[in-house]
Amino acid sequence: MGKNRMGRAVMKECKRPAEEMAAEEVIEILGLEPLEGEGGMFRQTWFSSRKEGEVPYTQAIYYLLTERSFSHMHRLTSEEVYHFYMGDPVELCELKTDGTVEITVLGDELRKGERPQHVVAEGSWQGSRVKPGGRWALLGTMMCPCFSPGCYEHGDAEGLKKQFPEASMYIEALTGDVIAY
Repeated sequence: MGKNRMGRAVMKECKRPAEEMAAEEVIEILGLEPLEGEGGMFRQTWFSSRKEGEVPYTQAIYYLLTERSFSHMHRLTSEEVYHFYMGDPVELCELKTDGTVEITVLGDELRKGERPQHVVAEGSWQGSRVKPGGRWALLGTMMCPCFSPGCYEHGDAEGLKKQFPEASMYIEALTGDVIAY
């Protein structure tokens, strides 16, 4: 403990937990598995007891990206809420139904404009990656209604670039062969 200008006790700066961990350790501890088709590593952590037919109404997952992996551009028929847990900042690219493009940086450096939570509207194209220069990030997402194979549409780079030419750089980075980690 040190003291600030007013003589109050303050904790000295310490390393963030993510700086001392490797992605492989997080994957092992949380039991993450490859997210086929989209990329990254994930694990479902919760389903609501409320159901819509046979499908749980809400679900939550852990989701990990590394500097080598990305979330392939896709769109969902339901809203998805992102939560940043630890690691390096993540760029989330949204191609919205009104034709606009929004880049949100998920992270814990609020003064730098990063945000720990973000909602992607249903029908928006979305993809994400660890911000260039970063190593890995652990996120969580929640969907309502719950994910089902019929609610996911995989993005086509050429079609998306024609529709959103101003986002071509992100579309190129967030399409193609996916990597788990």
